[in-house]
Amino acid sequence: MSPADTGDGQDAEPTWGSGEPSGSVPREPAVLRISPLEPQHRVPVEEILRATAVFRPEEIEIALEVLDSYYAHPERDYTTLGAFTPGGDLLGYLCYGPTPCTVGTWDLYWIAVSPAAQNLGVGSLLLQEVERRLARADARLVVIETSSQPVYHPTRAFYRRRGYDEVARVKDFYSDGDDRVIFAKRIST
Repeated sequence: MSPADTGDGQDAEPTWGSGEPSGSVPREPAVLRISPLEPQHRVPVEEILRATAVFRPEEIEIALEVLDSYYAHPERDYTTLGAFTPGGDLLGYLCYGPTPCTVGTWDLYWIAVSPAAQNLGVGSLLLQEVERRLARADARLVVIETSSQPVYHPTRAFYRRRGYDEVARVKDFYSDGDDRVIFAKRIST
């Protein structure tokens, strides 16, 4: 299984946002900090998941269970990263981990960005950081699954714009009329 931080142990600091005060969403160039989540981030993660108005209550519960598992055993299975403003506010997060019984395949389990920070590049920066860390860990493939429901159209478009291909679709997987859509991308090392 993977270590809690598959990168070089240092936080990424991509250019983004502004040095605006805590509690506001930056809009001008500055630094957005990408780093592993800590237990005190559980409540902000839950707030982001609920605020997106996309996830069903049982999905939010599972996302939080995965997060709790990461906090309890950061050396196993899951890795989480958050995107933070210069003031320390969490704007988005993701969770990923190695796919059991594979060599070099990883799953992106969750990615969510606060509605106030959507379309500002937060999700892209998080995804780029995961890909960078996975390339350093000799990963070869990232797999993401999502829903076919119309509310997920922007999510599917987001993955396509970042080089992920739809590789499979399981009809009626989540419920009648709600397919499981699977995306994948090869990681260059």
